[in-house]
Amino acid sequence: MADAAAPRRVTRRTFLGWWLASLMTATVVTAVAPILVFLWPAPPKGQKKGPLLVSLDTPLDQLQDGTATKILAPTSPNSAFIMADGGGDNSPGDLAFGAFVVKTGSTVEVFAQNCSHLGCSISFVPASDTHPETSFDCPCHGSRFHMDGSVLHGPAAYPLSHLTWKQGDSPNQIQVDGIVLGF
Repeated sequence: MADAAAPRRVTRRTFLGWWLASLMTATVVTAVAPILVFLWPAPPKGQKKGPLLVSLDTPLDQLQDGTATKILAPTSPNSAFIMADGGGDNSPGDLAFGAFVVKTGSTVEVFAQNCSHLGCSISFVPASDTHPETSFDCPCHGSRFHMDGSVLHGPAAYPLSHLTWKQGDSPNQIQVDGIVLGF
């Protein structure tokens, strides 16, 4: 009965087991914590999603069929457009700093200026004697796109990315889904 009331002594083996377990736990936490911060970073301060108001050189109701006008994301504050779809180098949610408002037939679409091959900025090329049809051309690797954004000539395998937009308060303004970058 006296043995039950006596304090239990910790053996050297038990003490070393606890000590090594504590040391291993501290080592794992020290190694894993920076990886978790890298995988799930906090959003930068001041960053917020919302519609970006963009002014057009030509009002929407005056755009000619088969034409495109270039727009840029506002720079004060620094902003970017958010891609609604895409493939290749463009994915939904990726950012674009410029776009083209395109009228084909009775529809108006807004495409990101990023080539779906490797993300270079495309340019609008109207039809001419040396260029048989109106298209968007990528100067980096030679990809060409129809006015509806589909691929005319590779190496791009995916069409241009659309941007979500709606008409603004006046005919020469549109609202494009975007993000204020906060820097």
